[in-house]
Amino acid sequence: MSLSPEILKSKEYIEKVARDYGLDFFEVIFEMVDSDQINSLAALGGFPVRYPHWRFGMDYDQLSKSYDWGLSKIYEMVINTDPSYAYLLTLNPLVDQKLVMSHVYGHVDFFKNNYWFSKTNRKMLDTMANNAMRIRSYMDKYGQDRVEDFIDQCLSIENLIDPNLPFQQKKHSESGKVKEPDPNEDGRLKVDRSYMDKYINPQEFLDSQRKKKTDEKNRQKKNPPEPQKDVLLFLIENAPLEDWEANVLSVIRDEAYYFVPQMQTKIMNEGWASYWHSKIMTQKVLKDSEVIDFADRHAGAMAISPGQLNPYKLGIELYRDIEDRWNRGRFGKEYDECDDLVEKSKWDKNLGRGREKIFEVRKIYNDLTFIDEFLTPEFVERNGIFSFDFNRRTNRYEISTRDFQAVKEKLLTSLTNMGQPYILVDDGNFENRGELLLSHRHRGVDLDFRWATETMKNVSAIWRRPVSLETFVENQKKIISFNNGEVSERTV
Repeated sequence: MSLSPEILKSKEYIEKVARDYGLDFFEVIFEMVDSDQINSLAALGGFPVRYPHWRFGMDYDQLSKSYDWGLSKIYEMVINTDPSYAYLLTLNPLVDQKLVMSHVYGHVDFFKNNYWFSKTNRKMLDTMANNAMRIRSYMDKYGQDRVEDFIDQCLSIENLIDPNLPFQQKKHSESGKVKEPDPNEDGRLKVDRSYMDKYINPQEFLDSQRKKKTDEKNRQKKNPPEPQKDVLLFLIENAPLEDWEANVLSVIRDEAYYFVPQMQTKIMNEGWASYWHSKIMTQKVLKDSEVIDFADRHAGAMAISPGQLNPYKLGIELYRDIEDRWNRGRFGKEYDECDDLVEKSKWDKNLGRGREKIFEVRKIYNDLTFIDEFLTPEFVERNGIFSFDFNRRTNRYEISTRDFQAVKEKLLTSLTNMGQPYILVDDGNFENRGELLLSHRHRGVDLDFRWATETMKNVSAIWRRPVSLETFVENQKKIISFNNGEVSERTV
């Protein structure tokens, strides 16, 4: 549905204001949709054409009931493409439409300029449409149930990819192995005196050479030679899949990589869009009659539910904190108390640096580095951020600490690897039986063994052989195996 003249006029004005503030975004195409349509789009990840699967129908049903019962309402949706597409609800009043459009321009600026989005496919709308056609053709040829069951297995492991792989330029092969840096690549002269070893310690030299050759032979025999984080790619290249199965798994993998930056930058992205919708609306767009309605919508977006982290609130407040710190610097309190206009005018030259700083931050950081770099004890105390745990004695969640280091560590742990267990392919021929060995590297996130065994079941179905997982439980190495529907565990 096309935009009304009133909304179109507001859109053109908001776009101009956003550009005047320095935002740089792709062309944004706004489309009007009703509540049923926006729920359908949300269930499909924002893309109107995707491959058919029951999961999308389940998500749609959940969103529709939540809307009908007044539990939630989707105000905006925008997708990372060039041009970007954004959706407006037909029943929203004009003030809501203006808020959403201001918010969207912030998002699209972030999509275009943030480093972690730089490797994404900006033509994903076309790609997903092609993927949908291909998978429908497989359903016609091999049967809907068979293809859908295989998609179920693939979706259960779609998180087993390497988020940093798109940024690793020097590879040995498609399997994502990164070449070790050359000793001289840092620009300093390195002198290699190892050629003297055979003269100084001849026996040790011979022993070390034999060991190197043996290790190299073993490394070459092992598949993969080094642990590999992109489990999906390893399965595509090595599992005994039919062509159509490999293609389906490739589709799931490509789409998983497309959505990774959104998970890596949820706090930054929503905070950035909220920062700009607040500034654009309050300084340039709002009419007097719209102030109360805007304040109500904005407060709703910033509200904090007990026991939950609101990425909108944390993001916007941290951007404002950074801007304020870089603007005032060491002059903060003195500036506020100074009555000397001449001296104050000198300090005013520093103001504006904060705006430059937040533009720099939105360009190069993700949530993990954002929090690690800019979270301060003063910010945590001022915003009442704390860590909580489940108290088995009282059978409820309670505040465990307000200590800054503990709060920061817990927050960073929840963001590391997008809060998911760190899993790698360790060996594709475990114990020389063609079995698959995965390993869990502890990065602050424990394994949920119920979920782990279900995941192994689906990996085994794709690998067509038993699958084992190596992990540590209470400082003991354990291997959990899935074989023919049975799960076993042994201590190594």
